[in-house]
Amino acid sequence: MSRKICVVTGTRAEYGLLRWVMEGIRKTSGLELQVVATGMHLSPEFGLTYKEIEKDGFIIDRHVEMLLSSDTSVGLAKSMGLGLIGFGEVFDQLRPDVVLVLGDRFETFAAVAAALVAKVPVAHLHGGEATEGAFDESLRHSITKMAHLHFVAAEDYRRRVIQLGEHPDRVFLVGGLGVDNIKNLKLLDRAALETALEFRFGKRNLLVTFHPATVEDTAPSLQMAELLAALEQLNDTHLIFTMPNADTGGRALRAMIERFVADHANARAFTSLGQMLYLSCVCQVDGVLGNSSSGLTEVPSFGKGTINIGDRQRGRLKADSVIDCGPDRQSIAAALSRLYSSDFQAGLKTVRNPYGEGGASEKVVKVLQECSLDGILMKSFYDLHVS
Repeated sequence: MSRKICVVTGTRAEYGLLRWVMEGIRKTSGLELQVVATGMHLSPEFGLTYKEIEKDGFIIDRHVEMLLSSDTSVGLAKSMGLGLIGFGEVFDQLRPDVVLVLGDRFETFAAVAAALVAKVPVAHLHGGEATEGAFDESLRHSITKMAHLHFVAAEDYRRRVIQLGEHPDRVFLVGGLGVDNIKNLKLLDRAALETALEFRFGKRNLLVTFHPATVEDTAPSLQMAELLAALEQLNDTHLIFTMPNADTGGRALRAMIERFVADHANARAFTSLGQMLYLSCVCQVDGVLGNSSSGLTEVPSFGKGTINIGDRQRGRLKADSVIDCGPDRQSIAAALSRLYSSDFQAGLKTVRNPYGEGGASEKVVKVLQECSLDGILMKSFYDLHVS
């Protein structure tokens, strides 16, 4: 009898990381893939990206509509409530043996909370990480405490999950899933990418992704204003923006980007590039700029620089290719100068990605296939014995 693995995905970026795990589950004897799409995937505002999942050949077993047309804290809280209701119904219908989730989104939290009360074991990818500038930090650690199998990207994160009381035998160091995309996808060359984007690259090019930092004191819109003021000075640089996630304050940032792009012929904005186009862009640009986790987990594998703005990603492991800077125009301008300096560019040749060299997806699938689920729901807190 096949073991049913129910993969829950709510965003374009998260699906990009999950894709090769899903492919492995689908092809592995003894495993049956179930797919549940939710959150931003189902929203026209964010590009209806569930279609990318279907385009890759996957069957979506259920849709969980939960994302209200609101980016306020009240709206997100209500969305989480709708998600809890929807996932409760879906898990009752699909009867999965394991629910597989990734990361720290509020959609993921709702799914895991529903699985907890439905007595369905949860496998969690990319736990133990830190993002001190977003409430995702608390959601991620909460998901860890509700999960039963843990797949982590680095030894530091493995230790942190164990520190949270999870038994070492249930914590598996597999590496970062983002590196698998780089290894498995055949990326577009510059000419093909320009055709796909309907946008010409210039002598200098940057990829910009800036999400709301949901627990910082400074309003996300003020930080975005500082970023755009710094970019305003780059007349000789072509800019590709990817739009922010459905977090509190995200709509204001989207409107600011749209106004900037309308006034600048050297800039274009995309609601959703998808993994193929996004990673192809990374390969062609001089560096990435913003506060997305991709700048830390994937971009170093290309030997490209990342300018990491503000505290949203504070606490994550970082390669030497990452330049941290404050969310103000002077700091961003200084970081840009460093990015293009000859010394920094020369150093990129020897950068190693702390999230590994690939192969994480295969390791995850192997554990899902072989691990015993007997008694897995009865968790005991694993105490660290400090001498």
